[in-house]
Amino acid sequence: MATGKSPRPPGRRWPALLVAERPRPEGVRSWPHAWWLAVGTVCFGAFMGQLDASIVTLTYGSLRAEFRTSLAAVEWVSLAYLLTLVALLVPAGRLADAHGRKLLYLYGFAVFTVASAACGFAPTLLALTAFRVVQAAGAALMQANSVALVTTSAPRARMRSALGVQAAAQALGLALGPTVGGALVSTLGWRWVFWVNVPVGIVALVGGHYLLPRTRARTRVARFDRPGFALLAFATTSALMALSAASGLPVPGWGVAVLCAAAAMAGWGFVRRQRRTSAPLLDLALLRVRTVAFGLVGALSGYLVLFGPLVLVPVVLTARGSSDLTAGLTLTALPAGFALAATAGDRLLPRTLPDRRRCLAGACVFTLAVAALLVVPLTTGPLVPVLALTGLGLGTFTPANNAMIMGAIPARTSGTGGGLVNMARGLGTALGVALVTFALHLSGGTGTEAGARWAATALVAAAALAVASVWLSPRTGPEAPVP
Repeated sequence: MATGKSPRPPGRRWPALLVAERPRPEGVRSWPHAWWLAVGTVCFGAFMGQLDASIVTLTYGSLRAEFRTSLAAVEWVSLAYLLTLVALLVPAGRLADAHGRKLLYLYGFAVFTVASAACGFAPTLLALTAFRVVQAAGAALMQANSVALVTTSAPRARMRSALGVQAAAQALGLALGPTVGGALVSTLGWRWVFWVNVPVGIVALVGGHYLLPRTRARTRVARFDRPGFALLAFATTSALMALSAASGLPVPGWGVAVLCAAAAMAGWGFVRRQRRTSAPLLDLALLRVRTVAFGLVGALSGYLVLFGPLVLVPVVLTARGSSDLTAGLTLTALPAGFALAATAGDRLLPRTLPDRRRCLAGACVFTLAVAALLVVPLTTGPLVPVLALTGLGLGTFTPANNAMIMGAIPARTSGTGGGLVNMARGLGTALGVALVTFALHLSGGTGTEAGARWAATALVAAAALAVASVWLSPRTGPEAPVP
């Protein structure tokens, strides 16, 4: 008997699998603590991203020897990745809000994993840099959705704990990077620094398919703002290239000035474009919410303080005769303190303590810690407690600050909000590396006392900015979400 409906062609199912989010199994979905499984899956991406950020710099020596090139050329292996990542974070979050955060997150993992394998097989430095750009595109799809997936999976009362676990996974990746990278490069070779991502990526893809929830609240996008994306990418790329050039790359002063002017003009054009277009890439109304605006400033400052010592401490210690192993072990105190505070802080501090006060307490702690770098001897003994205290403050500050930001953003735009948080993190990372490198470059790049103190002064200024951002944020709790 005819039903009036034509049977669906068998080939129609495969496209649906590629463009539609699949539901979790009933047993997973009905388990009361299923949100922890989703958070754990997101932690794979958080771990891999930070491991990759801290591991690649250890390949510079091997890359220079194999490809017979300069350090300035090798630095583009990291710079190309960072430029692409920062430029794509907000657009990736915008697309995820419209098409599904789980879907885009899994695509990001797939791209990142395949590109990691390709990086390991790269025959030339140019090919390696190109594969790193593709790898960054996958990382942008992951990072733009990681915070959003955590905040939409976890109950609101447990959001800060969930974000703390994610931050701890980032800190663990950051802490293991120097150790794992050094072991791989010295035993198996630099190509395994990239191949190590492949098995982790496969496990995360399978886990994400079964454990991540589908997107419930979406924001429809009539059309993608390509001019806005181009302006944003040009502005961030020009700004980061200017910072890198000022930090020691062989670029004349007028070239740095041109890059700064280009970044400013492109940024101004992006803001005008977002105000006038009917389908903006970034809803500027989000930035008019004081909790969001000041929170993003705090996020940028916090990651500047986190990554600045990763450049400063190894240079200073090795210049004074310490081994690379000693420098790496000393530096581990910072991410170890971060991980401890991010995971245990929610249990040790009163649960009734508001996020704003947690942020203020953490910011004051790491401000005092980095201020100690101005007066203590820059040797292993004094540096270990100073770095550990800095990590404890950052581990208290970062999850609470992220919770304040995401709590003030509507669920339907959480992907865009997560992209903003990660963009602030990327810019803070770049500024931390660039400012410290710039200070050391001015002093000859040899870890002199003067260069180290100038770098410490920059870190103190960034820490003070984080304190100010919390102090100026609303004091009566998060503002109402944007309507």
